[in-house]
Amino acid sequence: MHLIRLLRTALCVALALTGLAGTPAGAQGGPLRITITDGVIEPLPFAAPTFVAETAAAAEIAQRITEVVAADLTGTGLFREIPASAYISPVTSFDAPVAYPDWKAINAQALITGAVSQGSDGRINVKFRLHDVFSGAPLGDGLQFGGGQGDWRRIAHKVADQVYSRITGEGPYFDSRIVYVSESGPKDQRLKRLAIMDYDGANVQYLTDSSTIVLAPRFSPSGDRILYTSFESGFPRIKLMDIATVSARALAELKGTMTFAPRFSPDGGSVVFSLEKDGNTDLYAMQLSSGQTRQLTDAPSIETAPSYSPDGSKIVFESDRSGNQQLYVMPAGGGEATRISFGEGRYGTPVWSPRGDMIAFTKQNAGRFHIGVMRVDGSEERLLTSSFLDEGPTWAPNGRVIMFTRESAGAGGVSQLYSVDISGRNLRAVPMEGAASDPAWSPLMP
Repeated sequence: MHLIRLLRTALCVALALTGLAGTPAGAQGGPLRITITDGVIEPLPFAAPTFVAETAAAAEIAQRITEVVAADLTGTGLFREIPASAYISPVTSFDAPVAYPDWKAINAQALITGAVSQGSDGRINVKFRLHDVFSGAPLGDGLQFGGGQGDWRRIAHKVADQVYSRITGEGPYFDSRIVYVSESGPKDQRLKRLAIMDYDGANVQYLTDSSTIVLAPRFSPSGDRILYTSFESGFPRIKLMDIATVSARALAELKGTMTFAPRFSPDGGSVVFSLEKDGNTDLYAMQLSSGQTRQLTDAPSIETAPSYSPDGSKIVFESDRSGNQQLYVMPAGGGEATRISFGEGRYGTPVWSPRGDMIAFTKQNAGRFHIGVMRVDGSEERLLTSSFLDEGPTWAPNGRVIMFTRESAGAGGVSQLYSVDISGRNLRAVPMEGAASDPAWSPLMP
């Protein structure tokens, strides 16, 4: 895959945030870029001096914000931070002229400068500029963000998102969250509860206790609700949770059935899921407002793991109608399904990319598990990972990164969350405490 993304020189980025306000801080643009190819990527060297604390109370937060911005960028594998020990000239004022020759001398291609102030009410204001060192000019307009003291991590992610998008041309994804299943206890008696965290493993919040098994959490398109499967009644049943209130309700019950593997439609108004009745499992769709249910498949095989295309016109799912697990695509309202997986082994858990151009999946072949991607017609299959057990991919909001579950072998095997670029590079464990599985990536935060 050859992706050459020129840096966009936007004159102004207007951001409307809940509790955070973004406004221009002034500057112009230039020709900085990252070239991403199938060969070795040379990370772009950048410098991020600690943001200037414009009030005494802001010193510690300024340091933390700078560290998160740098961690976000280096975590992509596309950027390399130049250590502060190499700096020639300090940045002591946000408005002071930049000594570009000093930054060029240490081979910095991008320079991020910023400042933080904090008012007597605790609210903070963060402003930043991105500079193209070799052209000797700011790259795009600077921005400033305002928010409460507790919003500092979100603001840092917002800054990093802007830097990342301007240099790569890709959409942002740092200001997002992950819902997942937190696990504890021995492998054969795992306790599971729903948890939510920032994309980088910070700010963990538990949404359920471990009194019952929970599986397959999935975000709504607006990011304010979660679907998941609960065994609270002794059988799998879909529940819908409001994240703000952490209150959940079961979806309309269908007598004598088990429901599982739910996923929202792109408009958030309906849910597609698997329903097992009398030993047969098919796909159904339910309108959330009315509870009205419609059967989408009618086959003696097992149909599960449905996922809508971003435009809501199609559904990809897994089925064993051909004798083993394979992937199929059908119209969202049901109808004839087309098989799209034809490689060796079994395919499952397909998820449509938010870009609409690819489908991620789990593949099992020759005793190994893989996370892979393919075009929506099944062409250009590419395996990104290989291990004892990799499963359950979920897409970042920009369609560039995939997160999944990796479980180690043996009686003491532990489940962890990993992420990988769609090129197969930058495989890394998500920094977090404890075992975890079944991640689902939120859309960008509002």
